[in-house]
Amino acid sequence: MSRTATAKLVDPSAFDAGAAVDETALDSRGLQKMAAEAVALPKGDARRRGPFRPEVWLNAREKATARLSAFYFRLIDILAVALVTVVCARLSEPGPLAGVQVAEVAPFVLGAILTLAVAKSAGLYRFARGARLERHFAILAGAALGGGAVTALSGLLLTGAGSPWHGYLVWTGVVMACLYGLHLGWTGLVDRWRKSGALTPNVVVVGATKNAETLIQEALDRRDLNILGVFDDRLARSPETLKGVPLLGDVDALLGHKITPYVDRIVMAVDPTARSRVKALTERLASLPNEVTLLVETSEPGERSAALKRLAEAPLAPIDGVDPDRRAFHKRLQDLVIGALALVALTPLLLVIGLAVRLDSPGPMLFRQKRHGFNQEEIVVWKFRTMHHGRGDDAGVLQARPGDDRVTRVGRFLRSTSLDELPQLLNVVRGEMSLVGPRPHTPGMKTGEVECARLVAEYAHRHRMKPGMTGWAAIKGSRGPLMDAAMVRRRVQLDIDYIERQSFWLDLWIMLVTVPVLLGDRSAVR
Repeated sequence: MSRTATAKLVDPSAFDAGAAVDETALDSRGLQKMAAEAVALPKGDARRRGPFRPEVWLNAREKATARLSAFYFRLIDILAVALVTVVCARLSEPGPLAGVQVAEVAPFVLGAILTLAVAKSAGLYRFARGARLERHFAILAGAALGGGAVTALSGLLLTGAGSPWHGYLVWTGVVMACLYGLHLGWTGLVDRWRKSGALTPNVVVVGATKNAETLIQEALDRRDLNILGVFDDRLARSPETLKGVPLLGDVDALLGHKITPYVDRIVMAVDPTARSRVKALTERLASLPNEVTLLVETSEPGERSAALKRLAEAPLAPIDGVDPDRRAFHKRLQDLVIGALALVALTPLLLVIGLAVRLDSPGPMLFRQKRHGFNQEEIVVWKFRTMHHGRGDDAGVLQARPGDDRVTRVGRFLRSTSLDELPQLLNVVRGEMSLVGPRPHTPGMKTGEVECARLVAEYAHRHRMKPGMTGWAAIKGSRGPLMDAAMVRRRVQLDIDYIERQSFWLDLWIMLVTVPVLLGDRSAVR
């Protein structure tokens, strides 16, 4: 069968050479079906797939949430040890709080700090693939016993022979038992995630080459990588499948494919000596938010195995130093705490606004619309309805204009004050959005007759972070509809600047200045 450069995909319900469907039909449900049928094929069938997990199909945002669990595990450990420390210190000195001496409490505190520091520095929160459970718990026991020894020694130095030795012993035993129980839960949870595929990296391969075939075969043997599909510009010379992995189209098909939100990494399996082709592919793939890796072909099995191991290793996020995962955890914690408190505090206002929307014009008080989220995942964003029911643009392609007659009276006020965005607090708490980030745009949003994504090569880079209710671009005046290419470029540049600079304190500052900036700008169309 001859194929042109236009994207033709293997039908998810049939694996014959003649079946093809348009890429827009291959959503996550279709991919799941394709995976399930491929896995169900009898052993020995060249089309049989593995290691493909149709029962667990997580996008990059959901996988990132699982990776960040290391921070939650450590936070719970800290709270548990702190609670045990407070209780033991209090029982050892049952008198009035005002009469408690620092020297009597300090040994427990020093022991707790040492125990938690050892657990962190020993890498007990990485839960790396293949790590030995016996070693993990031996280190944990050593950390607790070391903390107990420091508690007893510091107690002897600070309070002498009258130290509460029984309290120190109880503290050591309870801390050890508590941490053992918690880490049994943590390791069991991570093990279930690994077995289900929740931590198994999803990879697409660019280049239907011998190198790609070797990569896929070894991935099938190792079962620690999910190869979702192959993309190649040379469709006429490429097979329908590579070791059972379907050819999903050319590189242009990958750029707009519905599979990209589920891709953790793009692997270029092309000849690295073909520098012009590598450079051209790198430039084209740079428009995607996904990480790109060049896999160099090697004849040494050991080197190839090591390269695959680096691709497949998926420990939970490292908690040492400043890294993107640590920033993401702080940002998620900020969203959960502030977002939940704001949702509770603003509930009366939300009810009043909802009632006003219903009384102003017929129709529902809330409006739902698909927007692009992290890694180009399509999410459903909530807003108060500001247009007459039935006249809104569900697809979001037609942007609002000055004096737009679709907007209701209440809607005009809500848009001018941005109060229509408040229901997005639900998206924030659910983890689909953040309080601060690039504003979510609709898929296929146009400026004039051209899609915004085609006007700026780096447009998809704004999807490397969750979209936000407010953001750097919003407080810098880039709000509302994008009327021309210059406005699109400025919006994207501001969003990328924010992603590169993002920090906990910058987010707090943006939240603080959002209200006065938005209310002070009467010229923006929203």
